[in-house]
Amino acid sequence: MMRFLTHCSQGRNAWLLMALTALILEGSALYFQHVMKLQPCVMCIYERVALFGVFGAGLLGAIAPKTPLRWLAIILWIYSAWRGLQLAWEHTIIQLYPSPFNTCDFFVNFPSWLALDKWLPSVFEASGDCSARQWQFLSLEMPQWLVGIFAAYLVVAVLVLISQFFDRK
Repeated sequence: MMRFLTHCSQGRNAWLLMALTALILEGSALYFQHVMKLQPCVMCIYERVALFGVFGAGLLGAIAPKTPLRWLAIILWIYSAWRGLQLAWEHTIIQLYPSPFNTCDFFVNFPSWLALDKWLPSVFEASGDCSARQWQFLSLEMPQWLVGIFAAYLVVAVLVLISQFFDRK
């Protein structure tokens, strides 16, 4: 299995597939926001940014998968999946155990050099409440689904990282 993962990580198709899955999830988030009129909260926006990190890692890995650039893509992938998992878990706790002491911020807090909410407000501006339960599928809320999605991204990323130390042949 490790050789297979090494082989896949040195080709463009696996990286592009990962980027495609992240892009589909981003498209789904925009569908929920603009078509179903669900209001994204601050945590939703941060989770969206983490998903864009996974998307960026997929594109970065696809550029030159047989060069050291692949290592940067793997690091970005692991970091984005880990942060996304942390954010989704925290969001899940806020939804499952609402409390006036356990809330999220009112506004997103991006650094001044990366003011995503100002540059593209239709994607990165938060207008909802983190504890509000707006959507569920198979009895799981959206942040709970994201916990599973980011956990899957993270597990695969760690396996791909470990596989890099195995000989391809």
